[in-house]
Amino acid sequence: MSEIFTFLGLISHSHAFIYLSHMFLTMVIVLVIAKVATSSLRLVPQGTQNVIEAYLGGVMYMGTDVVGEKEARKYLPLVATIGLFVVIANVIGIIPGFESPSGSLNFTLALALAVFVFYNFEGIRRNGVIKYFKHFLGPVGWLAPLMFPIEIVSHLSRIISLSFRLFGNIKGDDLFLMVLLMLAPYVAPLPAFALLSFMALLQAFIFMMLTYVYLAGAIHIDDH
Repeated sequence: MSEIFTFLGLISHSHAFIYLSHMFLTMVIVLVIAKVATSSLRLVPQGTQNVIEAYLGGVMYMGTDVVGEKEARKYLPLVATIGLFVVIANVIGIIPGFESPSGSLNFTLALALAVFVFYNFEGIRRNGVIKYFKHFLGPVGWLAPLMFPIEIVSHLSRIISLSFRLFGNIKGDDLFLMVLLMLAPYVAPLPAFALLSFMALLQAFIFMMLTYVYLAGAIHIDDH
């Protein structure tokens, strides 16, 4: 029934088409925002540049508390891009006639896999293959046969955790909004928009924070 509430559903009822078209729309919006923010950079930021600089400062502050200032600055492009992409993907579904790409498991699973591959790559690159996987064995040698499979399962479960948390929350919000629009299309949804917007921002924040946490766990294994 979701195609009834999407403008693009008038073109095709295929859910794959609706999902992909909204994902590309999200990508275009992110690129336009980045272009507008950097088209005329000023020493004293104004308009879109001011908003984006405030956003990047917030992401940087968040990362500093997790991985330190140097590492937070290094991984800022990745985390900030993911955060902006997820925010737009979440918020776009609140607008009647559009659907959240993050309400599709394909979208959230792809992001989770990207984060999973990247933080493991960084852990291996920074510490070496042997040292990185050695920390999976735990602090006590005789527990290594038990700890290693537990750690492997724990890391693989992060893919499920990242993808299903975002997918479940946004899909639930979309269904909630759909029901409100069906029951009272002019009055009832208005108070819910603020709550749904807050949830959209919160889920993006959680995704960014977990990305920093996983990176910290991969590169700072000596601190464990």
